[in-house]
Amino acid sequence: MNFPETLRYTKEHEWIRLESADIAVIGITDFAQSELGDIVFVDLKPIGMKLNANDIFGTVEAVKTVSDLFLPVSGEIVAHNEALKDASLVNKSPYDEGWMIKLKVNNPADIETLMTAAEYRAQIGK
Repeated sequence: MNFPETLRYTKEHEWIRLESADIAVIGITDFAQSELGDIVFVDLKPIGMKLNANDIFGTVEAVKTVSDLFLPVSGEIVAHNEALKDASLVNKSPYDEGWMIKLKVNNPADIETLMTAAEYRAQIGK
């Protein structure tokens, strides 16, 4: 399994990466997509919605289950990955083509409080 060192991670299996000073890209981890199985649909909260850390920003539907997506830090959704009309991109490329939202982060320093790749690997036992 792949856990890029440049990302930060949550215990709910989301990842986050700062793209610019206050814009972050968010998705689910390789571990999460493998546990869910074949992802068939991604439903995201609307662009412009302001959410707090740990709020649900959408759901992922797999063949056997539906799972909530939890926001790693507070902010406003500014973009969706329109390519996720093909939800299988989350399985194929969870960190690149399968990203889910872009967030205008309220406090970019909050990202530093999330788990590093090593801490995330330790949490999931990999």
